[in-house]
Formats: sequence, structure tokens, C-alpha cells
Amino acid sequence: MGTLDRRVAVPQLIGNPDDFLIIAGLAGTARDVAHLCEPRANYFALAGAMGGATMMGLGLALAQPRRRVLVVTGDGELLMNVGSLATVAVMRPSNLAILCVDNGHYGETGYQKSHTALGVDLAAMAAGAGIPTVRTVWQEAELAAASALLRQAPGPVFVLLKVSAGDPPPFRRSLDAAWAKYRFRQALLG
Repeated sequence: MGTLDRRVAVPQLIGNPDDFLIIAGLAGTARDVAHLCEPRANYFALAGAMGGATMMGLGLALAQPRRRVLVVTGDGELLMNVGSLATVAVMRPSNLAILCVDNGHYGETGYQKSHTALGVDLAAMAAGAGIPTVRTVWQEAELAAASALLRQAPGPVFVLLKVSAGDPPPFRRSLDAAWAKYRFRQALLG
């Protein structure tokens, strides 16, 4: 686990969320993104689809090649579908960036320790899968360079943000999937 506070580090990494189409994973990352983006509609936060954020982001990146797509997922959610990193590497969308917020816990299911708290390195897995640009952020001094990668480096890009086990921002978001889909579709297609 890291020592960075996710409530400070995630907004610094993402910067202006209007620059992206954002797919957020479950629990903490959904709250991170909703807190940062509301009332904007350029994000879709998953609920009840653990492991789906990376593949959903890949599909969006392939369908919208002129837009920068950012997946914001957690270590537990990504561990549910770590094979998605291999598919991202093979498909190589130049407009896709993945930010994995790693707090070493499964926030969605009761805050048990995740595999990353026990030594699993998701950045090494991303590099091993063939993702060309991979960075791990441990310190505040590394945030600006990692933010530039998420925004500008040819994708796919993978940034692993090591944060402490603190809570994400308090945010009560709608779990109405039909409304969320409609809202995101309107932002995407007009």
C-alpha cells in the first residue's frame, strides 16, 4: 500500500475531467470520479459489474477513436479481470489510458485485503501483458508526470496509483443503471 491520499491524488492525476470520456469501476473509484465530475455527464460509473471497467473502456476507446478514454478502476476490481490487460495490449488503442487506484483492499465487498496488499504488482502485470507505457506512482512528486502520461502519451497507458487505505470522497451517486446509461449516451452522442 502507498501513503498518498486518494482524495488528493486522483483529482491531481485526472485534472480537468472534461478532457476525457471516463469509465469508472466500482465502489471507491466510482465515488472518486463522481465527486470529481458531477454535474458533468462524461462519465459512466459501474455498479454491480465487478471486473468490467477495463473492457468497457476498451470498447469505448475503439468506438470513439478521436476521444481520449480514461478508465479509473481499483485494484480489487482489476484483479477480477486481470486478463483484460492482455486484450488491451493486443488491441493497442492509442486513445486509452487506465488509472488503477490501489489501496490494497476490496472496497466493494467488506474491505478485506486484496492480493496487492500481499505482494501482487498490477503494474508488472500490465507491462507483462504488453502495455507499452506503465508507471507506478508512490509519491506526490510523481503525480504531474503520470498525469501527462494519462493525457498525452500514445496509448494504451497504465498508471498504478498507490494510495493509503483511507476512504474515497463522500458522494452519494445514483445507482439507476438506465438513467446512467441514458445520461452518458447523451453526453457522448448529443
